[in-house]
Amino acid sequence: MRWLSFRLFAALTAVLFFCSLPAAAAGPEIFPLNQIKPGMKGVGYTIFSGSKIQPFDVEVIGVLPNLIGPKQDVVLVRLSSPEIAKSGVVAGMSGSPVYIDGKLAGAVAYKFGTFTTEAIAGMTPIEDELAVNGSGAPPAGAASESTQYALPDRMAQQAGVGGGAYLEPIAAPLVVSGFMPSVLGQFTGQLEKLGMMATEGGSVPASPADAELKPGDMAGMVLVRGDLKISAGCTVTALVGSRVYMCGHPLFGFGKVHIPMARAHVVATLASSMASTKIMNTGGLIGSITEDRVTGVMGRMGPAPSMIPVDLSVATQGATKQFRFDVMENSKLTPLLVSMATLNGVHSSLSYNEGATFQLEGSIDIAGHSTVHLENMFVPSDQPVPDAYPIAAQVQGMFDQIFHNPYEQPHITGIHLTVRSLPNARWATIDSAWSDKKEAHPGDTVTVKVALRPYRGAPFLREVPITIPAQASPGTLHLLVSDAGTLDRIEQYFPFGPRGRLGGLEELIRLLNQERRNDRLYVALLQSSPTLLVEDKRLPNVPLSEINVLGQRNPGRTTVLWQSELGERSVPMHEVITGHQLLTITVK
Repeated sequence: MRWLSFRLFAALTAVLFFCSLPAAAAGPEIFPLNQIKPGMKGVGYTIFSGSKIQPFDVEVIGVLPNLIGPKQDVVLVRLSSPEIAKSGVVAGMSGSPVYIDGKLAGAVAYKFGTFTTEAIAGMTPIEDELAVNGSGAPPAGAASESTQYALPDRMAQQAGVGGGAYLEPIAAPLVVSGFMPSVLGQFTGQLEKLGMMATEGGSVPASPADAELKPGDMAGMVLVRGDLKISAGCTVTALVGSRVYMCGHPLFGFGKVHIPMARAHVVATLASSMASTKIMNTGGLIGSITEDRVTGVMGRMGPAPSMIPVDLSVATQGATKQFRFDVMENSKLTPLLVSMATLNGVHSSLSYNEGATFQLEGSIDIAGHSTVHLENMFVPSDQPVPDAYPIAAQVQGMFDQIFHNPYEQPHITGIHLTVRSLPNARWATIDSAWSDKKEAHPGDTVTVKVALRPYRGAPFLREVPITIPAQASPGTLHLLVSDAGTLDRIEQYFPFGPRGRLGGLEELIRLLNQERRNDRLYVALLQSSPTLLVEDKRLPNVPLSEINVLGQRNPGRTTVLWQSELGERSVPMHEVITGHQLLTITVK
């Protein structure tokens, strides 16, 4: 009987507690902003450890009208509880629901800067957060470019924080697993601009209970999953039918998104005078984040969106490591995430050495289009970055060009990358060049001799035969002996050439696949006559009359270069080539 009485008492206590939280299907009963007054008391809910939702006390200090933007007010509140006394306002706490008289008033969303001595926060009114309803229209007002919102002096005095105080969004913990600290350090600046605070974490097996969300629970946004993991987390404010409202401020501010949503579990709260944060694990997928707006994030329970599969192979001396993971598809985040994963794969190899040369090969599969190919070589530099960092930059730059094309939204279906580490720095500089002939006729073959000076090696000679084309006009012809980058710049073709005037994404892909490689030696024949660029095609030696006609037929999609490339020859060098030499030859 005692055992039965105890079980009944425990069950009744749980029912009473969760009955005080709004029912998901009917939606919460709200406490409107126009009734919130200074001095009002309320209670908030969040998780500090494990899966237990704990209450904390809330006192209203005042309302800050139009702080975030037009008709976007923030309620200044003071938080207190034994846990908050230790940690203050915690990263991951954004979205914690606040109730006044048992009605939902808003979500804890903003905090003061670092080293604050009192837990004073900004609360997003619940009406603004629920306005993120998936209709496609953002809530009233527009997101500000600033993430710091200064308090009026009068309100700062009431809060006891002094002049010059400002509120900023509570950081969302960015839980990473499988990433090396040295790699995360290279991307800290980019992550901070996105409002992310990187912290160690992991994942736990999926459970049927993952989908049983309540206000005060945590939900995760899955950015990378598989051998490498990255996810962000916020606290759930409210549930209305299948819709889940959280954060109370933007996660990234991207508007409409398709990010897998997962259950998140708090391991512990790490207290710090600088910035306390929740350490969390992610569980099973439970739905999709669909809206990322200025007053909150909204997701829907159900199937999760598809992600991009990535295969990464890193081959170093005596070892090869394979990584398989999925990344979310987003024009701003996917390039960064793949770049981080690529650099991490290289650095995590036990055979990784600074001073090595790296070779990148890869492909990007795009639905309905040709495959984009990546191929290049990278040597150590004097810059204060890891020697493998240029690989990550190359990958990120290529994705940026694909995602930010002005023609259509690409759908990437797969990414395949292979990085090979070669011992020592492999590069050579063009010291001098000369040709075996000073005069030639169209159809003749001219041999160009190039003296190269390798890094810490003996100089050597390379011969490159090139044929004078039949269409070469009598007069002076320039022979440009160079690396890939110099020839690209001379042509004014990359990166600001005709790409903005192409006919579509497929033509952009063809241009990307035509990019020259820096481990080849190039000899180009240049003549002082106009070349017409029409979309992705080059028409050398075009008469002015034809330039006028083609320009009228393709308005805004043509470019004239006052130099024509009559021919080009390249030879593989198996090392990075730098420098250039310009020769002249007379065509008879």
